[in-house]
Amino acid sequence: MPRTVPLRRLFLSLLLSCAVLAGTTACGGDDDSGGASSSSASPTGTSSAEAQKFAKTRFVTNAGLAAGATYQWVVKPYRAGKFKKGTDGRTFALVKAGLAGGFAYNRLKAATENAKGDPLLSKAVAPLTAGIASLKGLATKLRKGEAGEGDIGAFESVISSVKDAGKSAGAEVKDKVPSTSQLGG
Repeated sequence: MPRTVPLRRLFLSLLLSCAVLAGTTACGGDDDSGGASSSSASPTGTSSAEAQKFAKTRFVTNAGLAAGATYQWVVKPYRAGKFKKGTDGRTFALVKAGLAGGFAYNRLKAATENAKGDPLLSKAVAPLTAGIASLKGLATKLRKGEAGEGDIGAFESVISSVKDAGKSAGAEVKDKVPSTSQLGG
């Protein structure tokens, strides 16, 4: 029996390493969506009005996914006390929160890029870029279990600011919870 504890720790550290590696490689791309709809692949016959409509649609989708991931896997578990030491399932909750944090940061960056396609939305979202950039290191803090009330509040604040900016520009953002497979890449 004493041999299973080190083996369990080895397995857990291997699992966490893979999760961190998958999270960092999944969130490292610069494209704003899955790949098939990059800006170079857009049809040449789209008008300016259609391009603006698609920019709003992509903004709403990306911001909604970021909001849903943040609420489902960061805010809700934090408020339920799942990140406290000694809690059952803490490690798994922290890994999911770290992946969700990286995913949310990536989708918020993509949403700001999408907003540049619509003049009204661009003006509404432009002041939020500094707040979004401040979230960059939070995914790592979440994975390590070092995030506190202020960090969770920062996520909530940026998400609600993005939602408010979208609403003021006529692009209402609603939470869309991504699947766990979308979080990992």
